[in-house]
Amino acid sequence: MTNLDFTIVLPYINLFFRGALTAVEITLLAVLIGIFIGTFVGMGKMSRVLILKLICSTYVEIIRGTPLLVQLLIFYFGLPQILGFTIPEFPAAVLALGINSGGYVAEIVRGGILAVDRGQMEAARSLGMSHAQAMRYIILPQAFKKMIPPLGNEFVTLLKNSSLATTIGFQELTRAAQIVAGSTYRPFEPYITAAAFYLIMTLGFSWILGVLERRLAAGD
Repeated sequence: MTNLDFTIVLPYINLFFRGALTAVEITLLAVLIGIFIGTFVGMGKMSRVLILKLICSTYVEIIRGTPLLVQLLIFYFGLPQILGFTIPEFPAAVLALGINSGGYVAEIVRGGILAVDRGQMEAARSLGMSHAQAMRYIILPQAFKKMIPPLGNEFVTLLKNSSLATTIGFQELTRAAQIVAGSTYRPFEPYITAAAFYLIMTLGFSWILGVLERRLAAGD
């Protein structure tokens, strides 16, 4: 039985830190894209315009019904065949994760809006606001507070899913572990180290989310 020796990781520790930072960067950008897309798609699913509702619902079903890994491979390997140019690893990973996130955020947005009392919309309309104005100034600010917990969970999920970027050769945290494992011929310690980094990051962001939730609850 081979003894464990985590000191072999120390010469490569900066590689792990850079990989962790890159994972966070990918996740933050993907979440922003997901929120942007998800907000419009979520409201589109509630639209009275049938074609818009159908398009948004189809998008959500496709995203939620296909594996993220396959979506990532389509973006990086498939689209260049159609577009005629290669998408670099970083934007391909961000776009794939962001568009994937949009399908899930859309349901979060829709759920948040539905959680707001319908009387709020009726009251806003009675004051002369248009539907769009009422949604922007009255409904969405209230719905956003209800969206914070599931949006936080989506962030944590995306952070873990960023490890899939290694399948297209992008150097993030999981790829760093692969490099160290290949250099030392000892895979256990590098992968455990990568897992520890992911765990620390997810626990840290979950704690921050909990603090934010409590402050928002105290402000109500």
